[in-house]
Amino acid sequence: MKLRDGSGITLLLLLCLTNLSLKSEAVWLTIPSSGTKSKCVSEEIQTHVVVLADYYVVSDEGQHTITAKVTSPYGNELHHNQNVTQGQFAFTTTESGNYVACFSMDGTQQEGSASVSLDWKTGISAKDWDSVAKKEKIEGVELEVRKLEGIVDAIHQYLIYLKDKEATMREVSERTNARVAWFSIMSLGLCILVSALQIWYLQSYFRKKKLI
Repeated sequence: MKLRDGSGITLLLLLCLTNLSLKSEAVWLTIPSSGTKSKCVSEEIQTHVVVLADYYVVSDEGQHTITAKVTSPYGNELHHNQNVTQGQFAFTTTESGNYVACFSMDGTQQEGSASVSLDWKTGISAKDWDSVAKKEKIEGVELEVRKLEGIVDAIHQYLIYLKDKEATMREVSERTNARVAWFSIMSLGLCILVSALQIWYLQSYFRKKKLI
C-alpha cells in the first residue's frame, strides 16, 4: 500500500497518539507505619468504563503487608484485600464520579514505611490488545487503526459525559439561583412587613401618649 507524504505523516502522528494514549505510568505511594496510616488516590470516571489496576509493595526495611480497598462514588466496596504484598482489581464502572483506592499498613508492629506501586488503567488503556489481535487475527496497521477507533470512541464517550455533567451542573445552578431569588423576595417582603408594623406600633404609641 502506497501512501502520499501527507497521508504518511498523518498516519505516523495517529500512531504516536495511540502509543501515548495507551501508556500508563505507575503511581508511587509512601505509607508510614504511624501517623496517617492510609494513602488514597482517586480518579473521576464515567459509567461503563473498564478499570484494571495492579499494585505491589516495595520496602527496604523487611517484609511489609498492606490492606487495599477500592470504593465507588456512592461508597460501594469494589475491592478489599488484607495482609498482602501485591494484588489486582478489575471492574466495570456503574456509577459516575470519583473512584477511590486506599492503601494502609497492616497491624501496628511493622516499623518504618513502605512504598506501594499502583498501575491504574482505565478505558482503552485497560483493554488487552494482544488477546484482541490473536482472536480477530489482526496485526500491524490494522491493529493500530483498531486502537485509534477505540481511542476516538473513548474520547466521544468522555465528551458526552462532560456534556451531561455540565447540563446537570447548569440545572443545579439554575435551581439554586431560583431559590436564592425567592429567598431574597421573601426577605424583602418580610422587611417591608416588619417596617410597616413598626410604623403602626409607633403611631399607636404616640397617639396614646397624645404626642401626635
